[in-house]
Formats: sequence, structure tokens, C-alpha cells
Amino acid sequence: MDARPPVLAAEGLAVQVGRRDVCRDLNFSLQAGDTLVILGRNGAGKTTLLHTLAGLRDATRGAVLLSGQPYAAWPRGHEACLRGLLAQSQPDFFSATVLETALVGRHPYLGRWDWESPDDEAIALRALAQMGLDGFAERQVPTLSGGERQRLAIAALLVQQPRLYLLDEPLSHLDLHHEISVLDHFRSLAAGGAGVAMVLHDINLTARYASHVLLLDSQGGHVFGRAAEVLTTDTLSAAYGHPLRAITDGPHTLFVPA
Repeated sequence: MDARPPVLAAEGLAVQVGRRDVCRDLNFSLQAGDTLVILGRNGAGKTTLLHTLAGLRDATRGAVLLSGQPYAAWPRGHEACLRGLLAQSQPDFFSATVLETALVGRHPYLGRWDWESPDDEAIALRALAQMGLDGFAERQVPTLSGGERQRLAIAALLVQQPRLYLLDEPLSHLDLHHEISVLDHFRSLAAGGAGVAMVLHDINLTARYASHVLLLDSQGGHVFGRAAEVLTTDTLSAAYGHPLRAITDGPHTLFVPA
């Protein structure tokens, strides 16, 4: 049994945007092996909350703990070896190859004047292959499709090899095959001892892959718990403002608009 502290915890967390509450008095812990999905309507504050959990913005009240400590307690830069964030968009300010972009994920492990080693390059090439981008190493990033660029961003995050993965809409621009491939890969990382928290919009994929769900109601309230406990027609209908009904398909429950 892993005796280490949770990879991520929120204690009495309150987050605001302007005068609007994203969440109030949020308490949860994410253990190694857990996969948490954050759900909610557009504008509910999912990205804002994820960035707070990543240590990129201050909470209004309460604390975020990364592996048992506040972000400020970690030596500068060390938190990047513990948690990685996939942002919602990937701006490309400079021309670069796919391999050069993937290698950005090794930055937390390099000294100020260090260059990437053959081992770093091998890690990057393996991550590219895992995202279906083997053979793309010398391609220029601007020549990629939207889905290929998204998979490259995920590969760069894999190259970082953190203990905690925070993913903001990781399925953007992906077709069905790659959606399932990406979610399968992060489920395998969780099974190997990582913690995963992601923002998704697909309730049925959430039901298939999440161990826990945090549902924001757009008014500062939330429901947190194991996926089977949170994903009910009453709870989802109230949060999304539209009635849903459940359909049983073998071992799976599917949610569709009523």
C-alpha cells in the first residue's frame, strides 16, 4: 500500500472569478491510482478550478496540497516534477519540430545550461509513439492537424513524467479512435500509480473512465464522490439545467437528453 500522502488535496477550498463563486468549501483528496473528472456547464469555472489546483492562481480561501504540501513549500521548479498541466489551447509562438516540442517536457529535469541527453530523447520518442506520432519527429509543428497538435501536447506532458496529471479538455480536436486511446493511456498511468484529474464534457466517457467525479453547479455549489454516486439522472439534470434519462446497456449506464 502506498504510504505517501495524496497526490492532490483541497481543504476548505473556495475559488472565485470576480464576484462569482466557482466553488465553496471544497474538500477532496486524489490518491495515486484515482482518476477524477470535473464536470459542469460552460462557464461553471472548470478551467479556473483546474488552474487553482495546478498552483497557477491563488484560492480565495482554503488550501491546495500537492503531495501533502502547499505549492509554496516546494523548492522553486520542483513542483513541475510532481504535477503536469495540459492547457486548453497550445499556442505556437516559434517554429519547431515535433521532437523539439515534445522535449520541452524534460525542462524541469535539466540544469540551466544542460542539453537534452539521449535518454531524454528516447523518453520523448516513446511518448510520441504512444500518442500515434511515431515518424513525426522531424515534422514542423505548423504542418500538423488540430488533432495531431493536441496529441503532441499530450506527448510533451507524458515526457514530463509527473506524479499528477491535470488535463483541461484533453479530447479537444480528437476523433473517436484517439479519444479512447488517450483515455485508455491515462487510465493505465493511474493504474501504475499516478493521479489523474481532467475536465471533460462527455458524461458517458466520464462514466466509463472516472473513479471519482466533481460536478460544479455554476453557482458555487458542487457534488464530489465516487463516479457511480455522482452520476445520477437527478444530480446531472439539476447541474446541467436539462433533464436526462439513463439507459442500461449491459454493464454500462448511458445518459441521454430526455
